[in-house]
Amino acid sequence: MPSQSTVSAVRETLKGQVIETPSWGYGNSGTRFKVFAQAGVPRDPFEKLDDAAKVQEFTGVAPRVSLHIPWDKAEDYAALGAHAAKRGLVLGAINSNTFQDDAYRLGSVTHPDAGVRRKAVAHLLECVDIMDATGSRDLKLWFADGTNYPGQDDIVARQERLADALAEVYARLGDGQRLLLEYKFFEPAFYTTDVPDWGTAFRHCLKLGPKAQVVVDTGHHAPGTNIEFIVATLLHEGRLGAFDFNSRFYADDDLMVGAADPFQLFRIMHEVIRNGGMDAERNVNFMLDQCHNIEQKIPAVIRSVMNVQEATAKALLVDTEALRAAQLAGDVLAANAVLMDAYNTDVRPLLAEVRTGMGLAPDPVAAYHASGWQRHIEAARVGGEQAGWGA
Repeated sequence: MPSQSTVSAVRETLKGQVIETPSWGYGNSGTRFKVFAQAGVPRDPFEKLDDAAKVQEFTGVAPRVSLHIPWDKAEDYAALGAHAAKRGLVLGAINSNTFQDDAYRLGSVTHPDAGVRRKAVAHLLECVDIMDATGSRDLKLWFADGTNYPGQDDIVARQERLADALAEVYARLGDGQRLLLEYKFFEPAFYTTDVPDWGTAFRHCLKLGPKAQVVVDTGHHAPGTNIEFIVATLLHEGRLGAFDFNSRFYADDDLMVGAADPFQLFRIMHEVIRNGGMDAERNVNFMLDQCHNIEQKIPAVIRSVMNVQEATAKALLVDTEALRAAQLAGDVLAANAVLMDAYNTDVRPLLAEVRTGMGLAPDPVAAYHASGWQRHIEAARVGGEQAGWGA
């Protein structure tokens, strides 16, 4: 059993945890074949923030909201930031979109046509302008760029075009701003992907400088990939900038975090804590990147936040002294047992105590349903165009 001092320290860490929620998680989403509409879905980024404020109200650890441009395009971003502040929120990462324009059929920043590359870079620079207006710290870049057929384009030339585009955007960053580069194993390009893995992203970030860091999306890896190894390595090198938390069964499913493999989430959070990833000075952005296609949006986001909290609490309960002793002694079973003891601990009562101590209901999902907000938005948000992927 962990000591009382350990449990007290865990409580304080959990109170200070920050989980960023995605604006697109509150909008309509679906599959490649159909985007499914739901009653009460926001019609603009201001209403998305209203819903995100409910997640913060009932969890107490989700004050930051990521924006996606142009899905969250606004005439006045300062006003959007002020609206967030009134709701007790701050605007988080600005996510670019270089994958939904017909011009990007053969790529965006790696396209063989210089004019298309210029268009893509202009959009990225616009995103930095939005960061300036909103006070956002992070520019998050994911590129769908790649090729479908052998011989379609020059692989090395595409890497050079990518490096040139990243360098131009990096030079535009202001003080305290970062470029976060995301990678993805495949999709939508089926032969080569221009940023397919953490090594490629890491290499480009090293070339750019200290304000460039890597994003790890838990759904963006080949089956069987040891994601916690990647996390530990990037933290050790000081280059882990952000997480995109979700779950997958087959490909990049974007299911709720912890839904497919909660033990994997625990293992990742163990390496995060073991390597200082939750230290404030590291500035690692823990963000949900999920699409709630068939479940209600706000309860799904709340549940996802709770899943991250549970994995974090279990990882914080690992007896690090016993683990280190077993590792040094070469006692394989004892070392594994230390981790399994923490993972098998029911931390729900501990988290209920933490929430009560923060003045929150012990069950955030039940509290949300009792609040009547879902009934309110379903009645009030009638007419207009619901927010979604734009697909």
